[in-house]
Amino acid sequence: MAKYKNVKIDGYDSKKEYRRAKELKLLEKKGIITGLQEQVKYELISPQYRFYEVQGVRKVLRKKKLIERGVYYIADFVYYRDGEYIVEDTKGVRTKEYIIKRKLMLYVHGIKIKEV
Repeated sequence: MAKYKNVKIDGYDSKKEYRRAKELKLLEKKGIITGLQEQVKYELISPQYRFYEVQGVRKVLRKKKLIERGVYYIADFVYYRDGEYIVEDTKGVRTKEYIIKRKLMLYVHGIKIKEV
């Protein structure tokens, strides 16, 4: 069972997402939408590194250590409809984390997420 009592079906996180995927694939087949992609990852905040130098055998090596992981948003579906780029999320529960990521998508990438 997936989060929020959703039942995973055929690799999708919920029945709702599965049905939407079938619907979008049909729309793409009919030529109504184009360029359908699933699970597209967007970087919202870059990972943070600390750089340091280590003395190697012949030279000084520059290394980096990850101190904070990046923050990413993974869109359920991305496609074009009438030339418009659409990022779509099949939403059940709007968590605080999702709301922040939705706002960051608009701020960082200028993309408004379509919620279905």
